[in-house]
Amino acid sequence: MAPRARAYWQGYLRLSLVSIGVELYAATSSAQATTLHQIHKPSGKRVRYEKVVPGVGPIDSADIVKGFEIGDDSYVVLEPDELDEIKLDSGKAIELVQFVGREEIDPRYFDRPYYLAPEGDVSTEGYAVIREALRRAGKIGIGRLTMRGRESIVAVTPLGKGLLVETLRYANELRAYEPYFAEIGEGESDAEMVALATELIERKSAPFDPKAFKDSYAEALRDLVERKREGQAIVTTGEEERRGPGKVIDLIEALKRSVGESATQPAHGKARAAAPTKKASAAKTASAKAAAKTGPVKKRA
Repeated sequence: MAPRARAYWQGYLRLSLVSIGVELYAATSSAQATTLHQIHKPSGKRVRYEKVVPGVGPIDSADIVKGFEIGDDSYVVLEPDELDEIKLDSGKAIELVQFVGREEIDPRYFDRPYYLAPEGDVSTEGYAVIREALRRAGKIGIGRLTMRGRESIVAVTPLGKGLLVETLRYANELRAYEPYFAEIGEGESDAEMVALATELIERKSAPFDPKAFKDSYAEALRDLVERKREGQAIVTTGEEERRGPGKVIDLIEALKRSVGESATQPAHGKARAAAPTKKASAAKTASAKAAAKTGPVKKRA
């Protein structure tokens, strides 16, 4: 069993007069992320940035304060002690003040997940009682969490043997969706097309397996780095694999063909494994081009 990461926050989960000692842990990790740095090509050294002011030049960190922009190049300057005065002390409790069905919360509001674990054996019994009560009621708890000087709305929901905490966005953090869809017509869709699309959706329906979905760019990037480290030739993507401009299609004919093809294919996770990879296709294209230039390849004795 992998060692548990350091707790992000420690405090209490509070339901009315019941307080349970808990610890909060980040549920996501950036350890597997592939990051690139800017490099000065002639020297091979990493590019660094220094803090400069136009017309002044490089400055010391001690001379930097925060400012809120109120116009073009106009700011209200805020001193560190002024910001400290309004900073909230880290709260010691997540107090559950409301309970709702998860389907009642617009998914756009969910932000970042955390794991909430009991703090030691003494907290386990009360922790399990709250978890099972939420599960039996089919509800998630809504509360507030103050951490690192900022207050967040949080949702607490059962997850396996534990509890999941998700921070929620505030209402003013979301853009209204209506302007983006304003030009979409209100007429009814063609009944036959909808029926075909519905059949296609039903045939491709399957339990969600996140492992079936891969970050193709990250995998290709890591592969590129490893091949360059080993001094191997770099195979570029074939022209036919690059996306071209959209074409006008016969929608109903495309739906009919899609339904016909889906009848012989399993759901996404299994179908993906049988599909050729982009890298393999690119390698095949490169090999075909090489063969066209050099002629038939003779077998070695």
